[in-house]
Amino acid sequence: MTKYVRVRSQPGDRFVEFDFAIGDPTLFVELVMPVTAFERFCRTQGAVAMTAAQTAEVDAQMEKWRYGEGTLMAQNQNRSANNNNSELGN
Repeated sequence: MTKYVRVRSQPGDRFVEFDFAIGDPTLFVELVMPVTAFERFCRTQGAVAMTAAQTAEVDAQMEKWRYGEGTLMAQNQNRSANNNNSELGN
């Protein structure tokens, strides 16, 4: 299976913050390593960088689960809005 990385830290940072996925770029773990360890990790794993399309899909999935309909966050936002409207007499 293909192994993917998506670097989230800035170039020149002391540590590399990145997402690592196996097979499905939308199912990943977040890792942090020193630069040399990250480079060795990528070589050992044969990891490839996620494409722009894959990163967009990951971001869309994260937004959907974070704020989409039927999620806990959406229910909390709706409940909060309803409570605020009730308190205001709306």
